[in-house]
Amino acid sequence: MQKSLIRGVQGRGKFIIGGMLILAAIIYLIVSATQSNAEYFMTVNELRSKGNSLVGRSLRISGAVFGDTIQYDPLTMNLTFDVAHVPGDNAAIKMGGGLAAVLHTAVTDPTRTRLTIIYNGPRPDLLRDEAQAIITGHLGEGGIFYADELLLKCPTKYQEGIPSQVVNSN
Repeated sequence: MQKSLIRGVQGRGKFIIGGMLILAAIIYLIVSATQSNAEYFMTVNELRSKGNSLVGRSLRISGAVFGDTIQYDPLTMNLTFDVAHVPGDNAAIKMGGGLAAVLHTAVTDPTRTRLTIIYNGPRPDLLRDEAQAIITGHLGEGGIFYADELLLKCPTKYQEGIPSQVVNSN
């Protein structure tokens, strides 16, 4: 009787240890996958201030497009352009007069930090001067940002007008 009781305890102990090892392996895989797929959202100034410490990391940045720097080759589908720093804080954008004004100031200010973007793919229709670009990719060794995904917003296209009021004549 005691021998069967001891075997039962040993069997459960092996099961518990095995279960704990499997659980530890699952936790390790979740943590390592989360860290390797993490993206950091940054402004152009933040990216430049970090220097080469961010080379190769997955990043998402935002900036104002310089229209005169846009170069596109339809045969190779290579697209290059520069973006300027725009604040990442909504309160700062509001204080700057709204998104359209902040983007205009960013492109017309010659002292703004610029970043060159290289993207391979079709040219987006909204890629134009003073558009807001949200770019996902990684920073290369030479300080060039290699984009995997481009999201563009042209604030003048989406500005809402004041709705006309209907006057009741009764």
